[in-house]
Amino acid sequence: MEATIADVEPEHRYEARVEDELAGFLDYVVKRGRLALVHTEVLEAFRGRGIADQLARFALEDARRRGLRVIAICPFVRDYVERHPETRDIVVGMSSDPTATTSSS
Repeated sequence: MEATIADVEPEHRYEARVEDELAGFLDYVVKRGRLALVHTEVLEAFRGRGIADQLARFALEDARRRGLRVIAICPFVRDYVERHPETRDIVVGMSSDPTATTSSS
């Protein structure tokens, strides 16, 4: 299911919509050249359809386009980055070595 993703800056979040209905969102904070991806949520009616992946991909592509580094606070985004190693170069605090352990403080 393809959603329309948009940055809703006043709300500090990316929103995914399917046929104009809110399907999910990814909250963020921008500070000092970094985009902290804080929390991803997909509404129950849209779960299991790849909406969270689309939000994470959009957020990471937006950060790259804007020249921002990413802090992946959200566990889902951290998992997405682990599954998509091509995104790790802009993520702060995640090793490019898949065997290395990272700590979340």
